[in-house]
Amino acid sequence: MERESQFIGESGAFLDSVEKASRAAPLDRPVLVIGERGTGKELIAERLHRLSSRWDGPLITLNCAAMPETLIEAELFGHEAGAFTGATKSRAGRFEEADGGTLFLDELGTMSSAAQERLLRAVEYGEITRIGSSRPVRVDVRIVAATNADLPKMAEEGTFRADLLDRLSFEVVTLPPLRYRDGDIPVLADYFGRRMAAEMEWPSWPGFGHLASEALDRHNWPGNVRELRNVIERAVYQWNDHSRPVDHVVFDPFESPWKPVHQKSAEDSGENEKSSSSHAQEIPAEPVSTVPDYAAVDDMKEAVEAFEKRILESALAKSRYNQRQTAKALNLTYDQLRHSLKRHDLLGS
Repeated sequence: MERESQFIGESGAFLDSVEKASRAAPLDRPVLVIGERGTGKELIAERLHRLSSRWDGPLITLNCAAMPETLIEAELFGHEAGAFTGATKSRAGRFEEADGGTLFLDELGTMSSAAQERLLRAVEYGEITRIGSSRPVRVDVRIVAATNADLPKMAEEGTFRADLLDRLSFEVVTLPPLRYRDGDIPVLADYFGRRMAAEMEWPSWPGFGHLASEALDRHNWPGNVRELRNVIERAVYQWNDHSRPVDHVVFDPFESPWKPVHQKSAEDSGENEKSSSSHAQEIPAEPVSTVPDYAAVDDMKEAVEAFEKRILESALAKSRYNQRQTAKALNLTYDQLRHSLKRHDLLGS
């Protein structure tokens, strides 16, 4: 599947970050990309490469967190045959592969101190030495690195080389979390929704209902754009009636009334068997707030009517607008539900 490489968004914070990266792209200097998971750090690295004079050269990526500490140096700088157990033949590293292009180092903050020292030499002198060799190799590589770690703090604590940080931070592009990108959530949701609807071969895209839109707007998005994409694609996939706006989203796919309850053992908690057996009762259920702001109520009848309508809309969405299932979920007869829907003008929705 083709990797998503488009920038979607119109908020000032987001556009400022993209513009900063665009200005730095033509300069043959290292760039650090800082941001929470899912904010699009790899997309910024690709933009830096494509807008530079190296655009027709290779863009090589290495996720430092995915490599064991004992192998990351060999992966970056290559090795000669016999340099270590299992090295049966010589192999070029990512630096040599990226010669004439860009090397993107993701999760830079997890890099070992030994690899940091080698990386500093490569950045300063433009040469690397394969493991097991004494002959340096010249490389022409631009470094773009990304992390969600606090590298200045790590440098103060001695867990990241301060001199390497100085060399890599010619420009620092910090990506805003989705929760601070005003107006971008509906834009991104519509984009991912349309694309998923096309993949599901829907004849048209009905958009989102106001319940789903409100839920998307209230969510904090700790996983940022990556999380939003998953939530939207799941919502479209699970929605059975493409003639109606998608009005139900699931943020936690593991949430279920039958989810196993994991109890602490008596040994772990320091309690006896009797107290351990009561742990399930001690674990409070996470409340779901549907209560209106009582302090803001200035018309009781109107507030009660609005709250009742909201309950009906929410129950209808969860039941995929199946009225018999909705009646059962609300402990109403079918006729009672129909009467309530008619009173709130919801029969046609």
